[in-house]
Amino acid sequence: MGTFINWARNQSITPAEIRTPTSAAEVAQAVRDAAKTGRRVRMVGSGHSFTDAALTDGIMLRPTALTGVLAEGDGWVKVAAGTPIHVINRELDRRGRAIANLGDITAQTISGALLTGTHGTGRTEGGFAEQVIELEMVLADGTITTVREGDLFDAARVSIGALGIVTAVTIRTVPAFLLRCHRAPMRLSTVLEHLDELTAGNDHLDFYWLPHTDTCLVKRYNRDPGPARPPSAFHRWFENEFLENTLFGAACALGARIPRAIPTINGISGRLLGTSEYVDASYKVFATVRRVRFLEMEYGIPREHLGTALRELRDLIDRSGWRISFPIEIRVTPPSTAWLSAAYGRPTAYIACHVYQPTPNPEYFTAAEEIMTRYQGRPHWGKLHTRDAAYLASVYPRFGDFRALRDRLDPERRFTNAYLDRVLGTA
Repeated sequence: MGTFINWARNQSITPAEIRTPTSAAEVAQAVRDAAKTGRRVRMVGSGHSFTDAALTDGIMLRPTALTGVLAEGDGWVKVAAGTPIHVINRELDRRGRAIANLGDITAQTISGALLTGTHGTGRTEGGFAEQVIELEMVLADGTITTVREGDLFDAARVSIGALGIVTAVTIRTVPAFLLRCHRAPMRLSTVLEHLDELTAGNDHLDFYWLPHTDTCLVKRYNRDPGPARPPSAFHRWFENEFLENTLFGAACALGARIPRAIPTINGISGRLLGTSEYVDASYKVFATVRRVRFLEMEYGIPREHLGTALRELRDLIDRSGWRISFPIEIRVTPPSTAWLSAAYGRPTAYIACHVYQPTPNPEYFTAAEEIMTRYQGRPHWGKLHTRDAAYLASVYPRFGDFRALRDRLDPERRFTNAYLDRVLGTA
């Protein structure tokens, strides 16, 4: 029937059946059919999760026919769950609208990005969970429901598909706006010294530290009244395609063959970083192009511990003897109201560790995870981690409430899989 393989090519499964529903009614029928035959059912997204969160050996629903704008009104748009984010961005721009904050990957489906806690970076604007005002869902009994407030809404926005299958998402929109992107290299020591100033002084802050160096690429995005001053086609190609993909991919491949050369390669990469600035439509500024395949682990920790955790991570890499070619990415968000958002109830800093996909380094992720958990770190649901329900219950204040709601809505665990059994428990 076909094998599902994720983007990073580290997760795959051959389900018993694959369906491509065209409506919420067809999703509901699939759920009822799964109940009759004693099978599980899950809907996958675009495959950008590094974990096995979306996998099922039962009925797998592919959302490729659940796409497009379904309705719109004053300050909102309703889209089908399988709509890729880049399609939503274009549709909104055509209408003179935008989403206030976005992540940097636009190939994801809106439901996949939402349910795994995709967040972007922002001083006052939160991630996707904070941009959603309504969800259409199919529950375990096959009924279709719409939620826009209350416990189910706060639980379902980041729910890893454990409470039901989302078939449509209504997103809050704002008038289209311009962002000024300022990119510049900075010393890590300087960034650490001025963390509070950098996070408080910019609408959106995103920076990348090159291991084995003292160099960061700091990206600051701030609203701009215009006019737009987009980068030239050549400049966009040179930075986004050549430097960040073609050349970077070649450097990673060389480092994989000659690991001892990675510190030198990273040092050269740091010296190639330059300063640039442009003003463009917000969704174009938020987006990045990622063609070099990698594996990723990301944790959200209380914002006040960011500097200390970064210093510990730097010291860990320095003494470990590992050779880490991929940058470490840092972003920040305000508190979230979604129960299982990594930012629930607290200003949050996200620290993302990556490795080149052909050369995984589980020891690096394990040691970095030990640092993050000392600061009550919460893992990104779509990125690699080893946490289980016992640990997660200690860092999510509403974890018990989420599990109780799941018990009520899906007592037979129609939507579960191995990943949910681990992170939510089997009881």
